[in-house]
This record gives sequence, C-alpha cells and structure tokens, in this order.
Amino acid sequence: MALLSAFDADTPVLSLAELSRRCGLPKPTVHRMVAELCEQRLLRRDEAGRYLLGLRLFELGELVPQQRTLREAALPLMEDLREATRCRIHLSVLDGIDVVYVEILGTADAGVPSRPGGRLPAHTTGVGKAILAYSTPEVIRARIDAGLTPLTARTISTEDAFLAELRKIRTVGMALDLEENTPGIFCVAAPVFGADRRIRASLSVTGRSEQLDPAAVGPAVRTAAFTLTRALRAHGL
Repeated sequence: MALLSAFDADTPVLSLAELSRRCGLPKPTVHRMVAELCEQRLLRRDEAGRYLLGLRLFELGELVPQQRTLREAALPLMEDLREATRCRIHLSVLDGIDVVYVEILGTADAGVPSRPGGRLPAHTTGVGKAILAYSTPEVIRARIDAGLTPLTARTISTEDAFLAELRKIRTVGMALDLEENTPGIFCVAAPVFGADRRIRASLSVTGRSEQLDPAAVGPAVRTAAFTLTRALRAHGL
C-alpha cells in the first residue's frame, strides 16, 4: 500500500529511487516488491524503466459495489444535467475528511482540479460542503480538527464561519463554492441520500465564474439530486 500510495495526480510516473524515497524503504526491498506488483499487473514498467499504476487497479476499482451502483444510478441524471447546463458535472462521496470524485461528465475547464478518482479537502468544495452539512457531528468535527486550510482567498477557514455555512446549506438545500477551491471556478452542489435516509453523495455543476450563474442552475442541481435520492431509495441503496 505504501508503494501504490506513492503515486498521485502530479507524479503518476516514478523511478525506483523516487519510490524508495517516498516510501522510506531500502531500494533492494522496493525492487523486489515492484517486481511482484508488476507480475500481478498492479504496477507496470515503461520503456525508461520507471513505474506506473497498472490496469488491474482500475479493473478492481470498477468492482467496488457501493460506488458502482451509485454511479450506475447517477449517470442518466448526470447526462441530463450536462445537457441542461452545458457544464461539467460531478458525482462525489466523502472519504474521511476529503471528497472523492466517483464520476465526472463534461470536458475540464482550464484550472479545474477535479478528476475521476481524485480527492480534494471537503471544506473547500461545493460537493464536500453539501455532504458535510448533513453528516454527523463527529464527521464535521474531524474535518474542522484537521484544519480548514485555505486554498484561495475565498476559502472559509474559521470554525464559526464554516459551521454557519453548513447551517445555511441545510436551509437552502444546496452548497456553493464561489472560487473557494480554485480561482475563477464556481460550483453548485446538492446532497444525495440513500435508502437509510443518511447522506450518501452529492451532485454538482461546475464551470467558469463568468459563465455559471448559481441562481439559474441551482434548481436543476437540486432536482437531479432529489431524483437520484428517490432512485436509490426505490432500489434499497
């Protein structure tokens, strides 16, 4: 796991020496382990002798039951939302104190940091705040205790302001990210609940600040999230 976790979006290709340094393991140990991981297709080696994550990891990820069924239920609604808004559509879940992007539709605008399988600090994103607003006090406290580190000048970074923001989200039924994660990028998100009536995920529309009007797309996002909630409940998900 230490070897596989050494890769990230910024460094998808690593040499043996870089893997050794990132994992804190001796080179001979890393050499033996990466050879075994390559045999299992969890890693692969390129022409230059560097290492990349293997296709087997993608194959295994597609088998995760909870996110697969969520993604399958959401895709038709996400397609409709993309057609209606002409923007980038996100389906996200909470993993610890971060959001993970389960599915993304639409081309990436310049500067948008999201990618399928990627993660971002939940307090800086619309999808993250939409989930946190309906999470348990323990989950909210974990995010606050980990630090509300600002990513831009507009990130909410104090506890009182953040808790007030979550109360507002519960009142209006949607969350906004107005350049809190990335300068020039707006996001409108709404919560999705499972059959147990607990928060399960969030849907969002993301675009350039000069193109996306939160008041205009908000009703569409809420409607899509509500429809997905009804679909999950109908199928016991």
